[in-house]
Amino acid sequence: MSIKTLFFASLREQVGQSQVQSAWQTGLTAQQLWQQITQTEFPANVLVARNQEYCEADTLLSDGDEVAFFPPVTGG
Repeated sequence: MSIKTLFFASLREQVGQSQVQSAWQTGLTAQQLWQQITQTEFPANVLVARNQEYCEADTLLSDGDEVAFFPPVTGG
């Protein structure tokens, strides 16, 4: 039972790797997954996707999910 976690752009540099395989547990949210992997508080401006669809940080995760964290997107 596991979750594949991806980090993009500056978050990849901050975490030091582009992907991590983590253990899944009942009741785990995307925010908790971030905290478990990074040992830091979840930043308010980070975007989250679950199985390639944007979601909220408090979304419950399922075994086998792919979760991606993105820095805020700016245009211009």
